[in-house]
Amino acid sequence: MNTRLSLVGGTARDVGVDAVLASATREVLVLSTDGSVGLFGRVDRDNLRRGVRYRVLVPDSARLSGGVAGLAAAGAEVRTETAVPMDALVVDGTTALLPGPRAGMAAFRLPSVVAATTALFDRMWPAAVPLAPVEAVEHREALSPRERDLLALLWSGATDDSAAARLGISVRTVRRMVSDIMNRLGARSRFQAGAKAADRGWLMDRAS
Repeated sequence: MNTRLSLVGGTARDVGVDAVLASATREVLVLSTDGSVGLFGRVDRDNLRRGVRYRVLVPDSARLSGGVAGLAAAGAEVRTETAVPMDALVVDGTTALLPGPRAGMAAFRLPSVVAATTALFDRMWPAAVPLAPVEAVEHREALSPRERDLLALLWSGATDDSAAARLGISVRTVRRMVSDIMNRLGARSRFQAGAKAADRGWLMDRAS
């Protein structure tokens, strides 16, 4: 059985790669080192419309990129981590798309390659921070009382651990809340989120 399909082309998303993605029926896993729009195309949005599940891991620095936000708005489950070590896609648990030796990507069906790529994704996914769809963020209140308390604590220099202990929530919940707040404010860092919230007067009654 041929376990390696050469799809190397001049771009990261050539016709061969799109053809493999278009064959997806269940799930596509995406690892992206920079969250570049080039990794996502029309075929991905077509897949999402017909019910293919997408789980996407990108670095924190890509949270505010238009391509990543658009993918989340289209229905993909997007999470971010400090850094993503490689570019890769896994289609239906049977084919891994990895960077080719010259340019573009190559498809592998060797079970060990697919399993190793999937295992890397599965190790990172639980700890990564979810990215809320833009539509969901735009129609929510400015900040809830607990979110204001959290942001005030972080703005004053508290760590995630100490803020979680003060509020009686988990560190993971703290990270998720901060992620939502940053999305809502269009902030690229926690410091910027605190500054924008303070500018809007959201932290005035939490300053004491």
